Amino acid sequence: MIAVVGPSGVGKDSLMDIARRHFSGRKDVRFVRRTITRPRDSVGEDHHAVTEDAFEALVRSGTFAVHWKAHGLGYGIPADVYQDLAAGHVVIANGSRSALDAFRAAFPHLVVVNVTARPDVLARRLAARGRETSVEIEARLARAISPLPSNLQIASIDNSGDLETAGNELVELIEDLLHEG
Repeated sequence: MIAVVGPSGVGKDSLMDIARRHFSGRKDVRFVRRTITRPRDSVGEDHHAVTEDAFEALVRSGTFAVHWKAHGLGYGIPADVYQDLAAGHVVIANGSRSALDAFRAAFPHLVVVNVTARPDVLARRLAARGRETSVEIEARLARAISPLPSNLQIASIDNSGDLETAGNELVELIEDLLHEG
């Protein structure tokens, strides 16, 4: 299991899109479609949109391998990923730094890909999105420097520069894991 984490605006979805295109058609690589309590037509990743009540029902029913709340939304990774992992496949999910303990508990063979960008680059990207005030952007930048737990297998990708270069780093990491398996 690969959990891709990093602050909002760092380009996790863009890097995952590059890797998704690279591995399209491969049965041994799965990119997880998360369940999120966010409207389907909102900007961002392709996700399974549910209401808050439906999300809570899914949690109670054991539908998720991992679930968490962040920024007022609920996020879930479907439990059917265990089938892919048992078959020796590589599974890639957009995760959250705040949920890494839950990921570690759910997936003993977890690799965390920590996507970073220089603060000036991240601030520029967040401002360009136009979804947050300058105060909210400053708060996000302050959270972006929080260290990750040291007891995880972590690979870092700096996405401050060329998107294709950083995307190729993610592709190479996935390729390496496929050759290990």
